[in-house]
Amino acid sequence: MKTKKLIVKSRTENLSRIRDFVSSNALEAGFNKDQIDEMILAVDEACTNVIKHAYKYSPDGEIRIEIKFDKSAFTITIEDDGVSFNPDVVPEPDLQKYYREHRVGGLGMYLMKTLMDDVEYKSEPGKFNRVSLTKKLKTA
Repeated sequence: MKTKKLIVKSRTENLSRIRDFVSSNALEAGFNKDQIDEMILAVDEACTNVIKHAYKYSPDGEIRIEIKFDKSAFTITIEDDGVSFNPDVVPEPDLQKYYREHRVGGLGMYLMKTLMDDVEYKSEPGKFNRVSLTKKLKTA
């Protein structure tokens, strides 16, 4: 099992660093470009939610990212110390209504669950929030 870590401040300009970190490690793990793009989108959504909601755009919060992978799975864990949130209260989006109303944003949890094989969220209010995104490596 390989483990890699990255710690950045909660600033949108750090999203490209996070994308590069995920991309290079996913490539090393053996994923193809489409799978890597899906992971990057899911991680981007998770980190954007941390910046926007957990840290309320405060640039000094810390986002900790840990990647663990072996021959069967690739897990990206994103942790912060910001405001907690309960993903169970986020309703499944009505995508047709969403499209008709030309809405923007608000699909982060839906995208994470759709693009990844497993999404786990753990929060201890006042201590930390942690989301783990797992993609299984399907061998031919």
